[in-house]
Amino acid sequence: MMTSEPPYTDPSRLVEALRGDGYALVRPADVARLAGCTLAELQALAPSWDHLELDNYLKDGGRYRRRRHSCFVDSGAALEQTAHRAHWQPVEYNALHGGMHRLFEPIEDDTIAQPSWGRLLRALGAVCSEVKGAQPWYVEAHQFRIDTADGIGRPTPEGAHRDGVDYVAVILIDRAGIKGGETRVFEANGPRGQRFTMTEPWTMLLLDDAAVIHESTPIQPLGEHGHRDTLVLTWRAGSFQGEGVE
Repeated sequence: MMTSEPPYTDPSRLVEALRGDGYALVRPADVARLAGCTLAELQALAPSWDHLELDNYLKDGGRYRRRRHSCFVDSGAALEQTAHRAHWQPVEYNALHGGMHRLFEPIEDDTIAQPSWGRLLRALGAVCSEVKGAQPWYVEAHQFRIDTADGIGRPTPEGAHRDGVDYVAVILIDRAGIKGGETRVFEANGPRGQRFTMTEPWTMLLLDDAAVIHESTPIQPLGEHGHRDTLVLTWRAGSFQGEGVE
C-alpha cells in the first residue's frame, strides 16, 4: 500500500479515474466548480452537522456517532426526495450492522432547501451517468459526526468494506481537535492500495463500489470536542437497497 500526499485527481480525468482506478480524490475548489457553486455556498451546509442525532444502532455499544439520513431519486431531469425510509444493507456488505432496518432522523428540511445541496447531488449523479450510462439513480445521503467524547471514535466500525451500491462519495465537512481518521482505499480484487488523510473541508473521495473497498481509521482526541464530520452519498441503479426486504 502506498502512503503519500493526497493523490488528487485532475477534474478533467474524473470519469477516466473512476473507470480505471476505481476512485478519484477531488480538491475542494474542484468539488465546488463541479457543483456549479462557490465553496462558501457549500460551506453554508456545514452548520447543520451541529444538529445531528445519536446513532443508537451501534453494536459495539459506542456513543461516538451522530447522523441523519434521507433518500432521493435522481431522474436526470430532477432530484426528488422520497418518503422517509430506513437504511438497510445486507450482511455481505456490512458484517456488523447488515440485515438491520436502521431508521435514522431525516436530514433537516433547511439543509436540503439550500441551493448547493441539490446542485451537488445532481452534479455527482451526472458523473455517475457519464461513467455507467444515463438512468435513474437511487441516492442515499448520510450526515455523520464521529466524536471523541469517550476517547476513540470509529468512522467505519465495520472495517474495510463495500457499500453494496454503484458509487459512493465521502466528503469531508470538518475535522477539529483530532488525530487519525486516515482514509484507505484498496482494490477489491488486487494488491494495490492508497492511504491518505483528508484535511481540507469539501475534499471528496468518489468511489466505484464494485472496484474498491474503503475504510477510515479511528480518531483520537487532541483536545476537547474533537470530531470528524462527513457527508456520505451513495448512488444505486434499479432500486434502493432493501426494497422488498421485510
